[in-house]
Amino acid sequence: MVTRPRILVVGAGFAGVACVRRLERKLSPGEADITLVTPSAYQLYLPLLPQVASGVLTPQSIAVSLRRSEKYRTRIIPGGAIGVDLKAKVCVIRTITDKIVDEPYDYIVLAPGSVTRTFDIPGLTDHAFGMKTLAEAAYIRDHVITQLDLADASDDPAERASRLQFVVVGGGYAGTETAACLQRLTHSAVKRYPRLDPSLIKWHLIDIAPKLMPELGDKLGRSAQEILGRRGIEISLGVSIEKAGPEEVSFTDGRVVPTHTLIWTAGVVASPLIGTLGAETVRGRLAVDAKMNLPGHDGVFALGDAAAVPDRAKGDENAICPPTAQHAMRQGKRVADNVIATLRNQPQRPYVHKDLGLVVDLGGKDAVSKPLGIELRGVPAQIVARGYHWSALRTNVAKTRVLTNWTLNAIAGDDFVRTGFQARRPAKLKDFEHTNRYMTPEQVRAHLARTDSPEQ
Repeated sequence: MVTRPRILVVGAGFAGVACVRRLERKLSPGEADITLVTPSAYQLYLPLLPQVASGVLTPQSIAVSLRRSEKYRTRIIPGGAIGVDLKAKVCVIRTITDKIVDEPYDYIVLAPGSVTRTFDIPGLTDHAFGMKTLAEAAYIRDHVITQLDLADASDDPAERASRLQFVVVGGGYAGTETAACLQRLTHSAVKRYPRLDPSLIKWHLIDIAPKLMPELGDKLGRSAQEILGRRGIEISLGVSIEKAGPEEVSFTDGRVVPTHTLIWTAGVVASPLIGTLGAETVRGRLAVDAKMNLPGHDGVFALGDAAAVPDRAKGDENAICPPTAQHAMRQGKRVADNVIATLRNQPQRPYVHKDLGLVVDLGGKDAVSKPLGIELRGVPAQIVARGYHWSALRTNVAKTRVLTNWTLNAIAGDDFVRTGFQARRPAKLKDFEHTNRYMTPEQVRAHLARTDSPEQ
């Protein structure tokens, strides 16, 4: 009996989902079996996470279910890939019930994305929050509102002041938008707390880099900094965290800030899965060619945040594509086309995409955007920013939910409801991203050797 080729896609981010949907549309059911490995059966629209944290958007509005449509035929394995043996063509998966399963494949598309980049800073993973998952965004919203409640309930001036200080580390898009959106939330919420002095609420945005969002250019970066400064956000550049504790954070410039809220958004690194392959990397990302093949391994493709895909549009042979949704979605479609081309013995095509620009939503009417190199500020920039995000949402249901949320928020303002996460054990950065679960290449081989049997 002739078996159908098995295509295994790892990761349900922008890259993985774009690849799967293209494969489903272009391949007939008899041509191949498609399997997707993901802990959560939804695609998360990451750029809008800060708006979930601030309550402008509901969590389900930016989480697009992969099981919603009846016409899709991809098999979903609920778990995470923790190791790959490229020679044996087997992916080792830890399911959401902690069971270890081995999934053989003929073609594998590696799109495991990225995890929060941390450093060896004392107390960081124990006391900082991340902003990479839907659960983290919802948890942070609960936590911030809880700080206002606890400050309002306290008669201790020192505790009250520490509850109302918030520190965000990372002057890129995620950190800047997080600080901007959450500052708007606390600015609106404090009006409902007559006992609290609004001047006690202090937001700190710090980054080791000399400029805020350098990708935007000097003018727009300064504009964003001025907007945040007018709102009272204290921006410190060339500064990072020296150590973090449960009730205070020490900066590298010697300052000690009493706070119960440290949000860490200082960049991302490729998924630890990449380290299990024993293959060449470029700045931690898997080294691939312009067609997103892993050199020396037939049927292995990698893309998105986890792969160093050459950026041919820049004309620099050493340039690699930045880890943005814009590139990931387009890479997913190109990889799908290249997988299909390989199946049908047709030539593959390289990935080329000229960057369309950048958008930064600072909440309300504030934004800075650079579409196609044109610098915009204020309402025009906000229209472009939200228009871009809205058009990039994959389904009409998601678009309707997001547009409805934006409209309701603009008309009715914020709600300050917390859902009760704080009643449970506090969860910090280390509790959301399980980076200690991955195997080494040697462990993968040893595991497969143990599970191998004569019948297989």
